[in-house]
Amino acid sequence: MKIIKTSKTVKFIIAGVITVLSLIQCTKTGDVVAGLDRSLKGVPDSAVFASYYDTTTISTSDAIPDVNDIIKVRGVQTIIKEYCGTSNCHGGPISPKIFTYNDIMVYVAAGNPEGSKLWEYITTNNFDKAMPPVSSNHEMSTTDKISIYNWIKNGAKVRPDLIDFRPAAIRLLADGCGSANCHNQATASGGWARKGLLGALTTSDTSTYSYINPANFAITLYCQISNPTLRNTVWGAYKDSVRKFYSDTLAYGSFRPYKTLGTPVSALSTRGPLNTYDDILLDINYPKSVRSNSSVVYTDGSGNKFYVKGDPLNTASAIVSRVDSTILVANPRTGVFATSQQGDMAYGDGGLKSSEIALIKAWYFADPNVPTVWKYGQANAGIFKYRKTGKIIKQ
Repeated sequence: MKIIKTSKTVKFIIAGVITVLSLIQCTKTGDVVAGLDRSLKGVPDSAVFASYYDTTTISTSDAIPDVNDIIKVRGVQTIIKEYCGTSNCHGGPISPKIFTYNDIMVYVAAGNPEGSKLWEYITTNNFDKAMPPVSSNHEMSTTDKISIYNWIKNGAKVRPDLIDFRPAAIRLLADGCGSANCHNQATASGGWARKGLLGALTTSDTSTYSYINPANFAITLYCQISNPTLRNTVWGAYKDSVRKFYSDTLAYGSFRPYKTLGTPVSALSTRGPLNTYDDILLDINYPKSVRSNSSVVYTDGSGNKFYVKGDPLNTASAIVSRVDSTILVANPRTGVFATSQQGDMAYGDGGLKSSEIALIKAWYFADPNVPTVWKYGQANAGIFKYRKTGKIIKQ
């Protein structure tokens, strides 16, 4: 076999051909872009959590961060590196460099995606300046675009904070816990309707929801208020009475809520609704165990029996301990910690992912609308304690 040595002239010709082919390939015309539309379809979902790094350890984590203390997502750094900052592109020989946080921020107007060059590059249909190049055959997914949009919209920070946590956490609680047979407004008010507490109703006002238990296939029928106007009126009035009563239990004793959420007043044991941010804040301030005590607390002059406690702090119940099995909660009034996990809204951490639980905790402790006493107890004594190490979360 004859070995042919490549001359400098041949090498030069080959290099020239490659260069020409590259230029042709980077010309964004013809079949390669036919029908291609890089614009973001629809409205960005603000409840999609977005952060710069893939991993965020929450500020209230255990001494050694536990499984529910770390938020893991596909971060903006990873997205940009994969599409733009590769070793053969803007992370390597091609300028400008788009690899580090500072590199990326050159093309970002924090809080303004539409005014950011980065957003323009990844969504423009001017394919001569689009990133990544059409010739790369690696189009950015809609999910990745939304992450970048939300990250810029929320301030393009190195580390996320409340504005990043809250929408995603509320979505998780509302969607995951507000199902028809669980923490649901329609089911709670429907239980009152079935008991006759709402007066005369028409068939169009209510509906029946059938829940089939996947474990034993037992069927439970739930009465629901299907009339949205009636439901909003009834549930809104209930929340108003709760807030009025607990603002001053002596002055507003007549606002003591008669309609509780569990037996014996309701025909079925239903849970406090968590369908909205306002519902969730109500549950945090006045847990269901306070609003729906298991025994009679007060009987009025007409013989009506009330199952509502007068002290909203005299209970060991909080959303954080109910979604996170690694946490124990204390009664804010007595300071006594529970000896085991209570509630288990995350089904033993199988119903929510570890990252989702961490995200809910991050939101909870960052939100100024969550009272300090329900974060750190009275006088910063702490009401949440990690089961593994005994670390008490304090301010």
